[in-house]
Amino acid sequence: MNHIGAKTEAAQTAWDQLAQTQNYEHPIRQQQQTQTLTAPSSAQKLPIVAVNNQTQPPISQIQQQPSLPPTPQQQQPEYGDELHPELVRQGWKKFWSKRENRPYYWNKITNESLWETPVLNRQFDPLTDPLGICSTTSTSGPNSPHSPLPGPSRPPYKPPLKRNLSHPHQASVPMKKFVLAGPWDLEVQSSVYIYNRPPSHLLHPHPEIEYMRGVAAQKLFQTFENLCQQRESIKAPRGSFNRWLMERKVIDKGLDPILPSSCLPEVSPSMYREIIQDIPIRIVKPKYTSDARKQLSRYAEAAVHIIENRLAPAESKKIVKWNAEETFEWLRRTVGASYEDFQDRLEHLRRQCEPHLVETVKSSVEALCSKIYHLSVEHVKKIRERHVQLLKDNGLHDPTPPLPPSLRKEEICSPIQFALPPIRLPVVDYQFERDHINVKYTHPSSQQPDTHTINMTHLQKLEQLYRYNCDDNFSLFIPRLYCMLKRYSTFLGNYTPVQQESEMTQAAIPASVFNCLNVHFGVTFECFASPLNCYFRQYCSAFGDTDSYFGSRGPFLDFYPTKGSFQANPPFCEELIDATLQHIDRLLSDSNYPLSFIVFLPEFKDKPLKCMSRIEDSAYKRKLLVVPAMEHEYRHGYQHVLQKTEVNVKSTNSTLVCWLQNEQGYQLYKPTDTAIDAFLESYRPGKDKNIEATVAESTVTTTSSIAETNNKS
Repeated sequence: MNHIGAKTEAAQTAWDQLAQTQNYEHPIRQQQQTQTLTAPSSAQKLPIVAVNNQTQPPISQIQQQPSLPPTPQQQQPEYGDELHPELVRQGWKKFWSKRENRPYYWNKITNESLWETPVLNRQFDPLTDPLGICSTTSTSGPNSPHSPLPGPSRPPYKPPLKRNLSHPHQASVPMKKFVLAGPWDLEVQSSVYIYNRPPSHLLHPHPEIEYMRGVAAQKLFQTFENLCQQRESIKAPRGSFNRWLMERKVIDKGLDPILPSSCLPEVSPSMYREIIQDIPIRIVKPKYTSDARKQLSRYAEAAVHIIENRLAPAESKKIVKWNAEETFEWLRRTVGASYEDFQDRLEHLRRQCEPHLVETVKSSVEALCSKIYHLSVEHVKKIRERHVQLLKDNGLHDPTPPLPPSLRKEEICSPIQFALPPIRLPVVDYQFERDHINVKYTHPSSQQPDTHTINMTHLQKLEQLYRYNCDDNFSLFIPRLYCMLKRYSTFLGNYTPVQQESEMTQAAIPASVFNCLNVHFGVTFECFASPLNCYFRQYCSAFGDTDSYFGSRGPFLDFYPTKGSFQANPPFCEELIDATLQHIDRLLSDSNYPLSFIVFLPEFKDKPLKCMSRIEDSAYKRKLLVVPAMEHEYRHGYQHVLQKTEVNVKSTNSTLVCWLQNEQGYQLYKPTDTAIDAFLESYRPGKDKNIEATVAESTVTTTSSIAETNNKS
């Protein structure tokens, strides 16, 4: 594929162009007329046409004149008859079948083939015939003034005979189903029902706006790092900024999809907690005894430095200095202490000094968190003003949030509908490499293009998802692809030279586990996914505006299903996990239909999640098991750019899996012993390698069984 955006233009062949001319004549008729005059040269060869998976030789070899003139009974039907222009416009073409030795008709739009000449679909038009005089079917009685005039009755219309195999008694061969290879199964049909929702007031993504948002997030993160270094003399906690974005969006009422702008309280509990934990230094588990000794010495020095250079009560200064001096004295007189001795001494020092250090730096850390939030509000205001200006330039206005529908009813889960139409998007370049594609956008204020890379396997996946959820002709695919890649690049923090741990927020469970969940527990929907790591074609993601073109149904906390089986693997953010468990509990309480959630959570033994009590006390808990650490794998958050050998990563923490189901969901998706054994087997390392072949085989088997059922019926 050379140009994705020009996919439909390439579908117009030379025959189509000839058919649009006024003096159009079928190429095969022209060939018959020219054949008697001159013989074609070797350089002028007609194209080969494939019919019924057989390669047909040039037409000059098919229509050779016999030695004796054929009798009228042996004469072939007229093949050069020109089709009606309306039939040509509808996609019909005429071809010759070598096997049947007669012409047939094929529709390039519907992929339908007929032996007989297709008939124009004449439908009754009430605008041109309001009284129904010309209508062949009348709803009036026989004595109606608009009944047809007496005369010879027309024979009833018979539909054209479908083109089939030569032998009528031979079973028809089912059509092969296109299966996209990869660690996913996009052919799984979802049976999820939700409450109807009005069109979304979200604005369509725009490359210029996404670039501005990325620059604003980069400046905000750099400010966060500088404030941590200058005010608290520590490095910014790894992944703290990314978790701050997730924690703020749980309660944010603003209009920006990433940056918070309307939150109460302004001080983030997540950011405050992680900064406090790293004061005076960040505590890590040392590998060797020498590392444990150095960490103890550094902690005592940093504690003395903070207490001497801050406004602290005299009692706090006295306690911290006394414990630090005692630690230095112990280090000087102790020789050959063990690893455990240094760790015990460090824990004792922390218990004595930490309350006084926290009280000393509390106001400073709160001011830091508040400043980051207010800077985010300013950035959001500028970005929103620019986006609204682009709408005005295209004759549109900023939509207000629509009112909820008056009648609440259940419906099949459908894609997000936007209240406003899309606006004109700028040109986004792309360049194909050997195994990946580079998407480039150059902002007017920048000299270098902003480039994002994705491998060809995931590019084909995104194309397939785009076909399922958009009805346009791929003209906006590349700009929307850039907006989606830029959004996740901004969210994951790829603008820093040192990689963070934030890519693990996009880690997914192996495809073998998804396949098992679908087969044994009826799972067809993911509650936390993205277009890059999803397994099913329908899922919830953090960004409804950029991801909706690729199958997203919006954030899970704004999603209200009433029926179905779901898999939930929320990113590690305690506030987000707590809100997710509360949301699941409300959904299970409100639904009267089968509803099931299989939740995957990390199990941290040193710092257990406080919200785990919600699972333990839940009335909908049906099954709870723990998959041990280093005995299962996850798919890396950068799987769309990594090699296949680097995608699977062993989990260093145990994973807790919980089945939350209402009574109807428990009866339909019961976690039996057989299903649990299959689930644990699918989680074993190495099971994910052959999943592409497994999915393809299962899809072909399903297609064959469906075709067999249709033949029997």
